[in-house]
Parts: sequence; structure tokens; C-alpha cells
Amino acid sequence: MITLAKALNAGLRKAMENDPKVVLMGEDIGRLGGVFRITDGLQKDFGEERVMDTPLAESGIVGSAVGLALRGYRPVVEIQFDGFVYPAYDQIVNQVAKMHFRTSGKVSMPMVIRIPFAGGIGAVEHHSESPEAQFCHTPGLKVVACSNPVDAYWMIQQAIASPDPVVFLEPKRLYYSDKAELDLAVPPMPLWASRVARAGEDVTVLAYGPTVKTALAAAAAAESEGRSLEVIDLRTLSPLDLAPVFASVRRTGRAIVMHEAHVSFGVGAEVAARITEECFHSLEAPVLRVGGFDTPYPPARAEEHFLPDLDKLLDAVDRSLAW
Repeated sequence: MITLAKALNAGLRKAMENDPKVVLMGEDIGRLGGVFRITDGLQKDFGEERVMDTPLAESGIVGSAVGLALRGYRPVVEIQFDGFVYPAYDQIVNQVAKMHFRTSGKVSMPMVIRIPFAGGIGAVEHHSESPEAQFCHTPGLKVVACSNPVDAYWMIQQAIASPDPVVFLEPKRLYYSDKAELDLAVPPMPLWASRVARAGEDVTVLAYGPTVKTALAAAAAAESEGRSLEVIDLRTLSPLDLAPVFASVRRTGRAIVMHEAHVSFGVGAEVAARITEECFHSLEAPVLRVGGFDTPYPPARAEEHFLPDLDKLLDAVDRSLAW
């Protein structure tokens, strides 16, 4: 049995063993092993030249990683907290995302930017944010979000092996919350694919990252009331893999998208638009969204009110079925 944090650590270790060009960079990731201990023990085993502690300067970290990627390395950058990524936003949007297109495909940018994201840990703003929509809206970036230890182990390796830059979102509240059995004999899913996490017949619920666990708990609660929810873990946010989603919605006739990010202009809005375009004649109700309020992240005492939870999702299920 392995936690999500240990799965990421094992995945990084495996990638570094398989490819000497994989290097890790970030604040306190070496001796300390990172704030969440994801890189614990890696500097000891691979040395300071492959697991590098950096200054507290996200723009410099990502800018240095761009240079390494151009020289044939595969840098894996850790942003300590989600809200700390914005000083590096210029580098990510104007260099990382555009280099392949700027050179007409002659130069690739094999880089992974790891971001612990979302809330649930009682922290303040800059430590509990969900910035995924800003990166999904940037052409040239790929964005994925793991939700369980098995996916975490395989997805981090697949992202590192990708020739394109990947923003890798890790739900920090799930780092040590649950354990899962990792069977290395079972082949992994493709990186750019969504997954039916629970089959159902009445409503399709779409989630990713930390809200997958919430959606599964809601599905279990709804079952006691005779309602069958199908839960789909999107996994990849850019590009979106919506073929399983369309198939599910054509069967259920109803869809709800759930994420911790603000509802307005979020990933849920894009998914809702795509479903409406492709499944309009199958819909029995509007596609609903469940997410955070359109406010900055609140102090810890108001966090539970801010975050989408089981009750908010079940309320959306009631509204969809009552339509």
C-alpha cells in the first residue's frame, strides 16, 4: 500500500533511474525533501547536481529549466505552493509554452512543472489556490491532475517522458490521506485519457484532482437514496479527453462538473460548453457546475464554506434531476 506522496516519490525515482538527463529543481527539495516531502531521499541518492535546491525565485527556477531543456535535459520543477507560481508565469507563458512553435517544431521543451494545488489544509491564500484554467488557456502547455496514488506513480513518469511541457497538478490534501495498492504488473492508462471511476445511470459527475474523492463519496451517499451517479476522473485538462464523457452523458442525459477553482471561466465552463455542443439532443437538464466562490481564497476558518463538498454536489444532483 502506498500514499500519493510516496507514489510521486517512487515515480520520480524511477524516472531518474531510467534517464540520467532527468534533473529536479525547486525550493528546499534537496536536503529537506520539499515542504510535502515528495522528493525525500532523492538528493542523497542522486546527488546535488541532479536534485538541486534553488533560491526563492520562481522565475529564475523556470528560466533555468528552460535552458536545461534546450540543452537536452528533462528538468522537473517543483513550485512549492500553487500561489507561488505567478512570478514564473511570464517564463511559463512566453518561453515554455511557445518555444516549440517559435522554432517551427525544431526545438522541443521536455519540462514538467509540478504544482501542489487546491485547498483543504487550513492554509491561507497563495497556499490553497487552483490556477489550472490559466494554464489550460495557454496554447503549448499540457495540463494534467492526478487524483490517486496509482495514477500519481505512472502519470509523473509519463509526463517526464513527454516531449512537450506539462503542468502537473498534485492535490496536496490527498498527499497522505489514503493508500492504494500499486501493482506494477498492471499497465498504466495513457496520460491523455479520462477514466470512469464509478459506473452509474442517472447523472454524470465530472471531477479531477481532489474533487474525485468528493464525487465518489457523493455517489456512495446518493446510492442509499436510489440514485446512481457515474463519476468520471478527467485526469487530463489540456488536452481534454471527452469521448468517455460524451458517451456517458448520452446515456444519463445529465452532467455536473465539479472543481475547487472559481466557477466563472473555469475548466468546468469549457467542459460544459463541449458537452452542450456534442450532446445537446441527449440532455434532459442544463450542464451544472459546482466549484469555489468567485473570491480570493479565504482564511482557514471559512475554508469549509468556500470549498465544494459532498452536500453542494448532492444539491446539484437534486437540481439536475428535478429539471
